Amino acid sequence: MADEFELIQTFFTTHGNREDVLLGVGDDAAILQPPPGRQLVMTLDTLISGVHFPEQTSPSDIAYKSIAVNLSDLAAVGARPEWLMLSLSLPDNNTEWLQAFSQSFMQTCERYGVQLIGGDTTRGELSVSVQATGSVEAGRAMRRDAARPGDAIVVTGPLGDAALALALLQRGEEAPASLLQRLNRPAPQVEFGQRAAEVCNCAIDISDGLLADLQHITDASECGAEIDLSAIPLSSAYRQCYQNNISVSNLTKALTGGDDYELCLCTSFEQLQRLTQIARSCGANCFTIGKITAESGIRCINENGQLVDIPVSGYKHF
Repeated sequence: MADEFELIQTFFTTHGNREDVLLGVGDDAAILQPPPGRQLVMTLDTLISGVHFPEQTSPSDIAYKSIAVNLSDLAAVGARPEWLMLSLSLPDNNTEWLQAFSQSFMQTCERYGVQLIGGDTTRGELSVSVQATGSVEAGRAMRRDAARPGDAIVVTGPLGDAALALALLQRGEEAPASLLQRLNRPAPQVEFGQRAAEVCNCAIDISDGLLADLQHITDASECGAEIDLSAIPLSSAYRQCYQNNISVSNLTKALTGGDDYELCLCTSFEQLQRLTQIARSCGANCFTIGKITAESGIRCINENGQLVDIPVSGYKHF
């Protein structure tokens, strides 16, 4: 049975050729050369079996998602992904599982141009922690505290698909393939996040639910928000699951479900056209769903202009 060091050597030793990695996997610590004129941006997410992904999720999907959720955080700041560290807790050293996980992990690193530079492996319940570091041009990072009254609120894609897929699985029902794809393989807006920083000062990635994450922005920026419920983007699969009856109650997953890993951005209405052009050039979408207000709190307005009482909630660990 392979020990920790043999596992690392077999499955996670990389041969990346990034010149900024002076010392990578296999030593006590990595040595990096930060890009000149850029600030470093760091984030870390942990995925736990049965909490962040269903227990039947494939190792290749787990590997992909563990990277994607971190790159989504970097995208929300406008950062370019650079390096990753991996901490992997395993109940046993299942060679078949490790082979599928490591292959997907390395393929995802290559896809997004990042390099694994170190980490740790331990015995325990299945959990995956990835620490990602990116870089951004000095002074150009998007921040949660930079929204201003009068800004437009924009999201990059349909919301609620992942939460709906998970709800269906938990009820023992079959989830449409497109919804499962959104749950297991979210697409971080890496390129768009970097380009959006040209016209946006404020952004957040939607991981805990639109309303909860938007509240992080309004709290940090000491402002409020008004949301047009009829403008919330929904996929055709989401609509079909509700037989196209998109009542307020059927919007819950899109507003509070989380696991979307789309971006929510704030910019001036004068910059919306430019932001849309940037999105198109990146193969992304832009949906204007509301505006930032001076009055605190988040207000949801229906298609008739009426205020709808929707509790601002989202996923909570405790």
